[in-house]
Amino acid sequence: MTRSSDADACVFCAAQETDEGRALIVAEGPTCFVILNLYPYNSGHVMVVPRRHVGTLAALETDELNEMALWTQRAEIALMEAYTPQGINVGMNLGRPAGAGVLDHLHIHLVPRWTGDTNFMSVVGNVRVLPEELPRTAERLRPVFDRLSRS
Repeated sequence: MTRSSDADACVFCAAQETDEGRALIVAEGPTCFVILNLYPYNSGHVMVVPRRHVGTLAALETDELNEMALWTQRAEIALMEAYTPQGINVGMNLGRPAGAGVLDHLHIHLVPRWTGDTNFMSVVGNVRVLPEELPRTAERLRPVFDRLSRS
């Protein structure tokens, strides 16, 4: 994969090429992958990411757009099975003013939610509480994604 200088500093591009990053990837296809959020809002917080360093939906090729939708659907199923949340936030932030933490590499967040789970620690304490270690999250999700990929 040839990367631009913008992509050289990109956490999603680096995740595809480093052992530490690969450990966070829980599912992958030809054009996209599903990765754990390193700083999750809740246990099970994943992101669907195109392999190609692209910043907007408009810049995606049709196969990338279709595969992002497929992995988002599979992530919903996997999260419901592994975590039985009462809801899931699904969304993207395009551009810094919209809240994008990683600029110029499109990604879709899926965050499991439960009634009363508001994460006040991020706001009040300026810290994140991680109720489950990321390797355990990967352990729970990978078999579900593997099964969904085969069906």
